[in-house]
Amino acid sequence: MLPEQSPSSPVRRYALLAAKVSISTILLGVLFSKVDGAELWETARLASLPWLLVGLAVYTVSALAAVWRWHILLKAQHVRIAGRSLVGSYLVAGYFNNFLPSNIGGDLIRIRDTARAAGSKTLATTVVAMDRVLGLMALVLVAAVGATAAGRLQPNGSPIWAVWLWAGFLVGAAATTPAVFALAGVGRLLRPLTVFHAEWVSDRITKLTGALSRFRDEPGALLSCFGGALFVQASMVVFYFAVAYALHLDVTMWDLGVIVPISFIVQLLPVSINGFGVREATFSLYFSRIGQPIESAVVMSLVAQALLMMCSLSGAAIYVWRGRHPSS
Repeated sequence: MLPEQSPSSPVRRYALLAAKVSISTILLGVLFSKVDGAELWETARLASLPWLLVGLAVYTVSALAAVWRWHILLKAQHVRIAGRSLVGSYLVAGYFNNFLPSNIGGDLIRIRDTARAAGSKTLATTVVAMDRVLGLMALVLVAAVGATAAGRLQPNGSPIWAVWLWAGFLVGAAATTPAVFALAGVGRLLRPLTVFHAEWVSDRITKLTGALSRFRDEPGALLSCFGGALFVQASMVVFYFAVAYALHLDVTMWDLGVIVPISFIVQLLPVSINGFGVREATFSLYFSRIGQPIESAVVMSLVAQALLMMCSLSGAAIYVWRGRHPSS
């Protein structure tokens, strides 16, 4: 049997939630104290609706590409799930990510929805984890390309040195490659965990290394998934550019190619509620470095996030429909 959850776990969970709410509230409070709220609202009110719709269309294509790369990874593990089911699961996951105070809630939905077809929660978790890792590497690569282009094409260059982003990408690739191509080392690295529950942990290690070995035998699937991840992250840069253009902001595609991926990486840190405050502060710091007002950063971030949250409401509808039609 697994060890029971500690009675203090709910206390720690609520304390962490309170800390996240505090950080988001403080950061947003500081930012709003430095901007003109009326001007912020006027900028949002005068946004170009056609360009906002273009942004929504780009995001829709990006979401479908994300589902496709998830499908590629599942197929490499010989897990067959209908594309419609994956789209529904991805939309529900997006709803959980945007409306629950956790950045892993959506991943848990994706794991739950594919575990039965995969025959193992460990296998479903490995697929989602691989998807996440490749997506993170794509974020860093897109940011590196954006910083390189900004440094060469813009008079003032880029406030972030591209060399650091390239180094981060290479270090990440060097750290993750052995997980697929040096399975014996992965097994030895995880073996000490068997002291907690030998049989249960050993079984999970076996399933994990088995899944990694199948990825090793399907390098084309990993390359396709990484290419899909690059497309998804580049599409999100275009999405933010459409939002910025709708708001009549003077920011280049190259600058967004740097800051949008970096903002996504920063939001992965479990220190805020769905990235609120942290995301706006990240945009504001970068915008101030390129001579743009903080108001532009805050309004672009909030309008873009509002669009994403609006799109994710379709996931809520699917979640309710599933609850009423469990057999489907």
